[in-house]
Amino acid sequence: MAINKTKVAVGFIVAGALTVVSGLFFLIVGPMVMKDQVIKNTVIDPKNEMSYTMWKDVPVPFFMSVYFFNVLNPEEVLVGEKPMVEQRGPFVYRKRIQKDNITFHANGTVSYREYRRFFFEPSMSSGNESEVVTIPNMLVLGAAVMMENAPFTLRLTMSAAFKVFKEGAFLTKPVGELMWGYDSGLVDFLNSYLPGMLPSTGKFGLFAEFNNSNTGLFTIHTGQDDIRKVHKVDSWNGLTKLSNWNSPQCNMINGTAGQMWPPFMTRESTLPFYSPDACRSLELVYQRDGAMKGIPLYRYVAPKTLFANGSDYPPNEGFCPCRQSGLLNVSSCRHNSPVFISHPHFFNADPVLLDSVQGLRPTEDEHGLFIDIHPLTGVPLNVSIRLQLNLYMKKVSGITETKKISEVVMPMIWFEESGYIDGPILSTFHTNLVVLPTVMEAMQYGFIALGLATILIASLVHHRVKTARSHSTMTFSGEDNPRRRPEVDPSCGNKSTRTGQREPLLKDDTA
Repeated sequence: MAINKTKVAVGFIVAGALTVVSGLFFLIVGPMVMKDQVIKNTVIDPKNEMSYTMWKDVPVPFFMSVYFFNVLNPEEVLVGEKPMVEQRGPFVYRKRIQKDNITFHANGTVSYREYRRFFFEPSMSSGNESEVVTIPNMLVLGAAVMMENAPFTLRLTMSAAFKVFKEGAFLTKPVGELMWGYDSGLVDFLNSYLPGMLPSTGKFGLFAEFNNSNTGLFTIHTGQDDIRKVHKVDSWNGLTKLSNWNSPQCNMINGTAGQMWPPFMTRESTLPFYSPDACRSLELVYQRDGAMKGIPLYRYVAPKTLFANGSDYPPNEGFCPCRQSGLLNVSSCRHNSPVFISHPHFFNADPVLLDSVQGLRPTEDEHGLFIDIHPLTGVPLNVSIRLQLNLYMKKVSGITETKKISEVVMPMIWFEESGYIDGPILSTFHTNLVVLPTVMEAMQYGFIALGLATILIASLVHHRVKTARSHSTMTFSGEDNPRRRPEVDPSCGNKSTRTGQREPLLKDDTA
């Protein structure tokens, strides 16, 4: 049976049109389906086991790397010379965090406490916790500045107490004791006679109050009612604003708890979060696009205004009293001790701070903080928060331990909290958020391209068939046919010659 090529071509044209329509349908519906899946897997909901478990237990490994500034010339510092330091470390600790006391509320929020524990990792460290370093004695030099305006007799009494307990301006101890606490008769004395002066009543250490502790009672939005609010802090320890600072703006609790952010971020989005350790809200800004093992990301960094003083950046006036730009005075939430936070090695700080201490070499790669975010989901892929703890010290009359110390903001330690998604979690993330969307997008445009190609080819075939058939019809019915019969005049029945003249029916042979 002969194939009707015209009908076949028309059939392919129809099929191509349907394929194009299917591609356009997926092109419109695909992003909507993807958005719906992102929302479904971003909302904090116990029914979604995978995303809820990631939020609750944070399976990503986090590490805290600590670097000490070992003072090389403590005796010279006491007579007014510039401090000279060398960086020692890293001393690396694995950080385990887990949420507990989780309570969901009817208004679309959830409350929890996040507990943290630290475990020393010798294989990742430059030395062990028994390594000895020399740093400023915060108990002596901090107390001296705090008592600068106290009655002179009280200052003399405090200086006598320092001598009784053999406490000097500098402290030489193992890293482990400086980190997590050491026994001190002076600590017991201060807690007895000046209660509330120190952050703890037991051993005194730079991180003693952080280990086996929680960050307070957070209440955050689940995103059930509005996905744009997911992870944003509703209150902290029952507070919707702080009271440490001197302006309503500085006392605001903004952003998330610092672990995840709302999805569908743009390059104009910022990264606000509240940090209980810094006693304030912080905000990072977009720097550049990037990729991590094929997963697209936005890198967010700290703006230079983050720790700027009120003179250089008026909105920060509420964080004062201020010193040079690059320092955050946290004395108001650290029992009034003269403690300042900065970027490591005074990166992005006033050059005066850098010039006052020898041995500091700030670089953005080593000392700038950043968070790499997957913009579609708001999930951090790579995090590196780097901060430095500094002590403001000076000579205080009546407290002879300070001798002739020049006024200086002295770096003590800096630390980096880091973590990144890897292993099975990264593979699942890559499959669901990179591979599947790519395949879906390829199918969308593939259907459209295939449909258009089918329509084009079928149209060409249809045109050729139609042209060939028309030509064949003209050939069999037109003058150019060599087998065409001569025309006969119906009036006389004579044959017609090509000249139009008639031939007689009977010829005369003699003619």
